[in-house]
Amino acid sequence: MPMTLTQQSAPYAHWDFVHPSSGDRLRIIPERGGLVSGWCCGGREILYFDQDRYADPSKSIRGGIPVLFPICGNLPGDVLPVDGVDHPLKQHGFARDLPWQLQLLEDQCGVCLSLSSTDETLKAYPFPFRLEMELRPVASALEISTTVHNCGDAAMPFSFGLHPYFNVSDLAQTRLTGLAERCFNHLEMTEAATADQLKRLPEGVDFLCRPAGPVSLIDDATGVTLELQHQAPLDLSVVWTEPPRPMVCLEPWTGPRQALVSGDRKLVLEPGAMQTLACRYSVS
Repeated sequence: MPMTLTQQSAPYAHWDFVHPSSGDRLRIIPERGGLVSGWCCGGREILYFDQDRYADPSKSIRGGIPVLFPICGNLPGDVLPVDGVDHPLKQHGFARDLPWQLQLLEDQCGVCLSLSSTDETLKAYPFPFRLEMELRPVASALEISTTVHNCGDAAMPFSFGLHPYFNVSDLAQTRLTGLAERCFNHLEMTEAATADQLKRLPEGVDFLCRPAGPVSLIDDATGVTLELQHQAPLDLSVVWTEPPRPMVCLEPWTGPRQALVSGDRKLVLEPGAMQTLACRYSVS
């Protein structure tokens, strides 16, 4: 049986996972935020990845599937107040910047990435935790299931999200369906009509929609449709474009920006408890 998980040096250092039956593959960079940098499905590269920018460690990554934890978006003043103490916590949290551990799943049909709290994370977020993210490239789809563990003795508030970048041919020939009629425009911090935002994909958008079922990203130039299937509570959708990059971010979040401060859809785990958050991207 061929090796399903191998270490590669080109075009950049990463681990390559090849599904034993479908041949679909994932590229994974555990030391850079547990980043999945590539997903080849049916011979097509689904994820956008800016390799030149990635090569400059001083810049934030543009591409792949960054992980957002313990917050999505930013907090006022980049500070998380806990029991009267202010903790510095930057936008989207720290999970996307830290080294993760990588291992093959027992059935060899996917991989597991894991991240545990450290002395450094406790300064920014004073809660001991463990994240275990299972990625399974099944037939024409990618299933992502993340279990959040509270390893401490206090109730642990958190938000979780994924920030995947998807290749599109042309933003002017890209559509999204299945979103709620109203959304929240992050660029102006006001409510807006979703249809108006979708017309602006080629100009750049950043908005959050409440759930309205599965969301489809349709590339009219190629006829490829990518569908995000949510499971509550990972069922908010954020849409982000950054022209002229030929990509759309279609992101599942558990809560809106500032949820840990506002309480809006804030998740809380009791000591010793765990919660599993799942989503699925399918390609047709």
